[in-house]
Amino acid sequence: MIKDIQCYPEMANPQLRPRYSGLASFFRTPLVDQLDGVDIGVIGVPFDGGVTNRTGARHGPRAVREQTTLVRRYNQASGVGPFDLARVADLGDAWLEQPYELTAALKEIQAFFDKVHQSRVVPLSVGGDHSVTLPILRALAKERPLGMVHIDAHCDTGDDYLGSRFHHGAPFRRAVEEGLLDPKRVIQIGIRGSLNHPDMWQFSHDRGMRVVYMEEFTDRGWRWAAEEARRVAGSGPTYLSFDVDGLDPVFAPGTGTPESGGLTMVEAQRLIRELAGLDFVGGDVVEVSPPFDPSGLTAQNAANVLFEILCVLALAFKQRQGAV
Repeated sequence: MIKDIQCYPEMANPQLRPRYSGLASFFRTPLVDQLDGVDIGVIGVPFDGGVTNRTGARHGPRAVREQTTLVRRYNQASGVGPFDLARVADLGDAWLEQPYELTAALKEIQAFFDKVHQSRVVPLSVGGDHSVTLPILRALAKERPLGMVHIDAHCDTGDDYLGSRFHHGAPFRRAVEEGLLDPKRVIQIGIRGSLNHPDMWQFSHDRGMRVVYMEEFTDRGWRWAAEEARRVAGSGPTYLSFDVDGLDPVFAPGTGTPESGGLTMVEAQRLIRELAGLDFVGGDVVEVSPPFDPSGLTAQNAANVLFEILCVLALAFKQRQGAV
């Protein structure tokens, strides 16, 4: 190290240095390209080939990575210190050699996460559009189907669109069809917005997913929604997927498919905190599209949502180790 630390020896830890200094990494954790010594790996997935309208989410990981440098080490509200509970590192990006060939791109993403999963590293990912969750689930759910807590404006259980079955409006239909998700252990929270067809999300209902429309959420509250998520997900392995369009556009204008009337940041943060104790084996934040938000607000809020997810992932990791 060229810089000699003379006054503050604790600054040997990069997370304690001035937040404007150094190269950006997720939460100012070590940027590594090896999986040894990592418990939770934060990963960018810069791909938006599954977007049906407004592209730009490929730039999401870089923007969110930058904003996570503002996040400190401890969650003041919950008391959780995720970096004390698990060895967290930035594993870089699952970048693609064939981003213009959709099925090949999804296979590339899966191959990256296959290696992560085989090394028993818990992945926390930043998209990219929501189609990236499908190959992540293909890697994580090889041994058994997972439950899922899904926060979003859309169920994402559509079907073929303009000649493709693999786009950001259909990953969870494909995941159920492929046996990656147990639909009776899936809850989808915050669903709202206009539709092209009245039965657009009928697949979710037909397969037994618990769909919490925004009207029910606002009537019954975030605490009830968390209790319902616990009931649905149960004690089995569970994935947590957060689409930033689940937030109201006031908090997340930089996304491809904004829908008015969504969750506030306080509701989102308190909801995720209340999920602590579920057996989360992975999670993601997706659909941050910086070109639609020059202010950086969307990426900043996504970074804080990512931190809340990191906290519950770290707790789940420690629980599996028998240490919490």
